[in-house]
Amino acid sequence: MIIYNVTVKVESDIADEWVSWMKKDHMPDLMATGLFTDSRLCRLLEQDELEGRTYVAQYFCNSIDDYNRYISDHAQGMRDKGFARFGNKFIAFRTIMEIE
Repeated sequence: MIIYNVTVKVESDIADEWVSWMKKDHMPDLMATGLFTDSRLCRLLEQDELEGRTYVAQYFCNSIDDYNRYISDHAQGMRDKGFARFGNKFIAFRTIMEIE
């Protein structure tokens, strides 16, 4: 199983709106691609929040092929929607993990 892990630092003034958008729009849209089996959104604790809150969105898929299909067919459009709504008020760092 593959975990697509997205760590996001969100400016405090938009954090609540961003979380709502993630739960109601972005994550359901990503799941609707049919390439992922589950997702979760977590807030990182014990972080310096002077520059905003830190969250981790995790998306689970059965294979690296499913992940690669998401990246090639859907990722840019999904990212564009976030930038269109929130501009440069967040920064994301992406990693891929494999469950052993």
